[in-house]
Amino acid sequence: METLNTNPEETKSKSLIFIVVLVTLIIAAFAVSGFLFLKPGPDTVQGMGDATEIRISGKLTGRVERLYVEEGQLVKAGDTLVHIHSSFTEAQLASAQAMESAQKATQQKIDAGARPQIIASAKDIWHQAMAGAEIAQKTADRMEMLFSKGVISEQKRDEAVAMAKASKAAASAAKEQYDLALSGAQAEDRQAAMEMTKAALGAVQQVDALLEDQYLIAPCDGRITAVYPNESELVALGAPIMSLQIDDYWAVFNMRENYLKDITEGTVIKTRIPALDIEEDMTVYYIRDLGSYANWQATKATGDYDARTFEVKARPAAKIKNFRPGMSVIFMGVKE
Repeated sequence: METLNTNPEETKSKSLIFIVVLVTLIIAAFAVSGFLFLKPGPDTVQGMGDATEIRISGKLTGRVERLYVEEGQLVKAGDTLVHIHSSFTEAQLASAQAMESAQKATQQKIDAGARPQIIASAKDIWHQAMAGAEIAQKTADRMEMLFSKGVISEQKRDEAVAMAKASKAAASAAKEQYDLALSGAQAEDRQAAMEMTKAALGAVQQVDALLEDQYLIAPCDGRITAVYPNESELVALGAPIMSLQIDDYWAVFNMRENYLKDITEGTVIKTRIPALDIEEDMTVYYIRDLGSYANWQATKATGDYDARTFEVKARPAAKIKNFRPGMSVIFMGVKE
């Protein structure tokens, strides 16, 4: 009787190969079936809550004297937000008021006739105007230097140059008034004095307009979302001091164009806000193409096309409690 010789190592190797081949076939079968029968679920369009935000700024350059609000605080229209102190502008106001008073006095004296006192007063006003012009020119020179170093804005430099020119013109006009006083006041002289008085009054009103912005107030109801400077810090002309968020929330979505076949301005859509665990109907009021840079590129070699992306904004019919900008908003379809 012949005995079969079986090699254990050879048998083990064949078994291992068989198992590997079998596992590979099973994985391939699952992959093919998944490719053939499984379909991807619908895309999730996720948007975000947003709101209008206003930058609070003024036309007065100065130092933050006091902040009356803090971040997160609710304010009403007309509430005082910040006090800005500007010693330079207050000095300008005092100078303009003095010039106005002096010009009024000059006009009164011219109307009364060219007496020795009028001549002396006109001379004093002329000297005062010359001193003011000299100070204004030095200020303009300093502003020019600061502007060349990038410390101040071009507008601030231009304001100083304009002030220097105006002061120089005022000094020239004061000299003419002095000369007129020496030669005696005529009808033309009285008219010129009247116009100079109006110009002095205009200078006072101009500085007053700047000082109106030393107290900035809330233009509408809202919430303070950011305060940029601290008390005692300097703020420049037009620099934002704080941000005020208005309570007019909406949701913004970036949608591919194939979603827009049933969506136009006025369409009511269904949304869900995960953070609040609520569903809310919103009305579309804005649709805008985001441009070619926001295209969704086709992934198939054939039978597909590049889809453009549109920005869609929708607003709830009523205020949603605790809804804030930045919260996720899920698009759930068009309301039937």
